[in-house]
Formats: sequence, structure tokens, C-alpha cells
Amino acid sequence: MDRISIEERSRQMSLVRSKDTKPELRVRKLLFSMKFRYRLHAKDLPGKPDLVFRSQKKAIFVHGCFWHRHAGCSKATTPLSRTEYWLPKFAKTLERDQESLEKLHAMGWQALVVWECELKNMDVLATRLRAFLND
Repeated sequence: MDRISIEERSRQMSLVRSKDTKPELRVRKLLFSMKFRYRLHAKDLPGKPDLVFRSQKKAIFVHGCFWHRHAGCSKATTPLSRTEYWLPKFAKTLERDQESLEKLHAMGWQALVVWECELKNMDVLATRLRAFLND
């Protein structure tokens, strides 16, 4: 049984954004401070990557661990109620993410997924981003 009412859960879920999320904004701020310039949410690319570096044909997705099911992450929990709703929803998200990455690769693009939990250590993340973009 859910700990909160259906109305409260609906209100909370309506606050979840698809772009300009806090993790995405932190990655953008980090990249900007590292002197990297990018475009946002390219609608013409599969999956609408959060950050796009067109001249390098590189894209970065900033994924929330819960929504995109980060394997082995404590944030990727499955709600105890309405599992018949959540499990197919998560499966569809994983399938869509994989298709987007495959399509980008087929177009000659490289893609990097940054997980929400990786924002705990910004120094390690900065090293990973620099290695990806300077490759």
C-alpha cells in the first residue's frame, strides 16, 4: 500500500520535469565552468540528448537513476504499490533509451550517459566528461 494518498502522489508526479532538471543543470554548470559550450535538447536527434556538441558529434544524456533504472543503484527502487503499472513503464523507458543510443551510434555520434548518483563526486565526473569530450 502506498504511504500517501493518490492525490498527493499525482501532485508529486506532476512536478517531475523532463528537461532542466537539477542534475542536468549541475552538469551544464560544470561543463560551462570547464569552458565547454553546447546546445540543449536537440529535437532532431534520437532521444533528444540533454547536451549536444555538434562539431564533435557527441551527445550527453543526464539520467535520473529512478526513472532510467540505473543498475545497482540504491535510487533505482521499484514502488511497492501498482507494480503492474510501474514495471511496464520502466521496461519501456529502458527500451527507448537503448534505441536512442543505437540510433545515435548508427548516425556516427558518440553518446555518454551521466547518472544522477554520479553527481556526488563532481571531480570524478569532471574527469569523465573531459575524457569523453577531448577524445
